[in-house]
Amino acid sequence: MQTRQLGRSGVRVSVIGIGTNRFGKKVDQAGVNTIIDTALDLGVNFIDTADVYGTGQSEELLGVALGGKRDRVVLATKVYMEMGDGPNDRGASRYHIMNGLEDSLRRLQTDHIDLYQIHRWDADTPIEETMRTLDDLVSAGKVRYIGASAFAAWQLTKANLLAEFHHWEPFVTIQSHYNMLERHLEHEVIPYCAEHGVGVIPYFPLAGGFLTGKYREGQPAPAGSRGEDNARVQGYMTPQNYAILENLIAWAEARDHIMVDLAQAWLLAQPAMASVISGVTRVEQLQQNVKAAEWSLTPEEAAEVTAILDAK
Repeated sequence: MQTRQLGRSGVRVSVIGIGTNRFGKKVDQAGVNTIIDTALDLGVNFIDTADVYGTGQSEELLGVALGGKRDRVVLATKVYMEMGDGPNDRGASRYHIMNGLEDSLRRLQTDHIDLYQIHRWDADTPIEETMRTLDDLVSAGKVRYIGASAFAAWQLTKANLLAEFHHWEPFVTIQSHYNMLERHLEHEVIPYCAEHGVGVIPYFPLAGGFLTGKYREGQPAPAGSRGEDNARVQGYMTPQNYAILENLIAWAEARDHIMVDLAQAWLLAQPAMASVISGVTRVEQLQQNVKAAEWSLTPEEAAEVTAILDAK
């Protein structure tokens, strides 16, 4: 398994990570244990979760699965989303971040978080308060590195400029929605990250399964798939996207690969990518994602694929 620097930090992470937002929903403890053990055997060391996933269930299951293995992974979680009924049970205030961290540490059965991420920009809390709090947590040894999620380029820029001015810890990563059909990051976020050494962690890399090729135009979504009832996935099901998908599948098959391989290999060929996190519910999905990482597109191949995506 290849590894890359986590932004401008000194730690290295596997280019394929594990997204755990369905742990506790579709994967029980036995399933999580098997996925984690298989991941470690395959060289996957980056695991991403959030306090809000399953309202703490994902973290709890991981805490058990990582027993005796915690030092073998780079563990990331997030804070911001609503976790209770109280007025301070959400957001990026010092109050909520510090409470949220202690809750995550307890659920994950660990004494530190390797990458602690602010899940969303908080317009109600001064970013100075958020960044100072995160810096304090790093100084206390409870957090190793900090990251942002779904920030706009100006928000990430403002936060890191403040951190530089005050000598606080900066965001070393940003996690954002990015895949072959969702490319808004290319306008401002990725150029900023490439220039300033911020690692990009794309989530939803397979567009909820659309980029696996399992959804076919004019046919019902497979039983049990997200495409049955997920509005975001259904939004990809347009004639134009189906046409692009067919061209991508043909391009991949001509090179003895499948669409899952291409979707992830193309992401890893883009600037500033640190690790691609795919949500997995079965070992077979993890194994396929790891196999995809073996394919390194040349600049010329990446340009060919981008041309297919740009075709109207």
